[in-house]
Amino acid sequence: MTVNRCAIYVRKSTEHGLDMEFNSLQNQEESCKAYIASQSFNGWQYYKTYSDAAISGGTMERPALKQMLDDMAHGLVNTVVVYKVDRLSRSILDFHNMMKYFEKYNANFVSITQSFDTSNSMGKLTLNMLLSFAQFEREVSSERVRDKIRASKAKGIWVGGNPRLGYDIINKKLVVNLTESEQVKTLFEKYIELQSVVELVRFARAQNIRNKQRTTKKGTIRGGAEFYQQTMHNLLRDEVYIGNMVCKSGGTSVPGEHEAIIDKDLFNRVQMVLARNGNNKGNRYTGSPNLLTGKLFDIDGIKFTNQQTRKPGQPVKYYYAKSGFYIPSLSIDEIAMNTISEFLNSSMRDIPPDTALLLKRIDMQNISYNQKRDFIKTIITKIVYSENKLTFYLVLNNELKRFISESFINENADDMAYIINKDAVIIERPFILSKYNKCNEYNCGKSGAISISDNNHLIVRAFARAFKYRELYEHNGDYKSIAKTENVSESSVYRHLKLAYMNPHTINDIMSGKLRCSVDKLFNLPNML
Repeated sequence: MTVNRCAIYVRKSTEHGLDMEFNSLQNQEESCKAYIASQSFNGWQYYKTYSDAAISGGTMERPALKQMLDDMAHGLVNTVVVYKVDRLSRSILDFHNMMKYFEKYNANFVSITQSFDTSNSMGKLTLNMLLSFAQFEREVSSERVRDKIRASKAKGIWVGGNPRLGYDIINKKLVVNLTESEQVKTLFEKYIELQSVVELVRFARAQNIRNKQRTTKKGTIRGGAEFYQQTMHNLLRDEVYIGNMVCKSGGTSVPGEHEAIIDKDLFNRVQMVLARNGNNKGNRYTGSPNLLTGKLFDIDGIKFTNQQTRKPGQPVKYYYAKSGFYIPSLSIDEIAMNTISEFLNSSMRDIPPDTALLLKRIDMQNISYNQKRDFIKTIITKIVYSENKLTFYLVLNNELKRFISESFINENADDMAYIINKDAVIIERPFILSKYNKCNEYNCGKSGAISISDNNHLIVRAFARAFKYRELYEHNGDYKSIAKTENVSESSVYRHLKLAYMNPHTINDIMSGKLRCSVDKLFNLPNML
């Protein structure tokens, strides 16, 4: 005969009566042991008693229950015996989940006072009927709640949930929070001015306007996060601010019991701008991924715009100016990051002490990527590209306070050259830019922006190859054979030979750095001289 190991589970919700000589837990255990003994002819054997004292049946956080389920998973328990079903759980959902767990490990469940035994077909039928009725009751209850909420909203009654920025919940009603309501008005009015959700988010962060912060009944603080495009868009579209309640199911709005914060004229103008800008989908990102969008200009004041080409497998982003210059965005963005980082590590020479201390509390290495992008966009007012250099214009104002870390101080005091003009800091960086982003045999894929040192190295390589071709040419007098031997094009050999026969003084000026030019301009010099 197969042995059926039976575990007894007993539980009491409160401590009341536990100190008695014969308490409820002991009564449950004795009754269950007697039932197991009566089934000994079926191979039933008592294994162990699991007892949870003073723990509610509405929770699964019960030590003895968890231990019993764990023993079941390890094959130590074949049947669980309880005095009543509610000793195992008072939650229908939890009970249903436990029955699935029992079925998974081929375990049975028996309630001795309710003729409930899943080891036989009648017990399983009873269980399924019980669960079906429980599911029916849950669905009916849910429908009643939904109907009540729908009817309440139709009357403009606040039916619960998290309060919006600008409102508090007092006596289950929305009441205007005067301080927050001014912030909401500012955001609506500022959007009409900026015409951009992205710029409005940046403004909100600069002014430290955040989402609604609330305290739960348990005293936990929730909310208070920074605005993002999606949350800002939701705020601008929320009809609660004009005194309405919206029924989600039908999408209809009715006058609410609460006071409006935004007048309907301003709200309607905001909706028109949102629709015109195509922001009504809410989840579309309208900002550029390029860090310096709108900040980069050429010497004539022409703004660089965003361009994108696609190489196999990935898009390549550029900044483009009408004067014909392309700058790879990753290259110039990295230079900007490094320049600002170097400035923060400097001695802050000639900068007012209060401002210098503020800057020294900005931990650029450990702030998040999004904060770092926001910081760079805030401190840089513009960057001007002129021949062979970039000029950074930095602004030092109170907006930078939101990036400081109270527990951080940058003690670096490196030397750095910059100019202070009123409230602006001007920093120059050497920079070589290939016009029209030409790529040649020297730059090894470094088209667009390259450093001065890289450029000088390429020029040295160009002259080294030029003099090699000159020596070969003077030996055999045939540049076509040189192209074949060196495995290069005939036009390349011809261009290098023109370099080799340039004026020696010009070559010396280039090699010494007295005459500075890019590799592209180098090959055009023989035609200009």
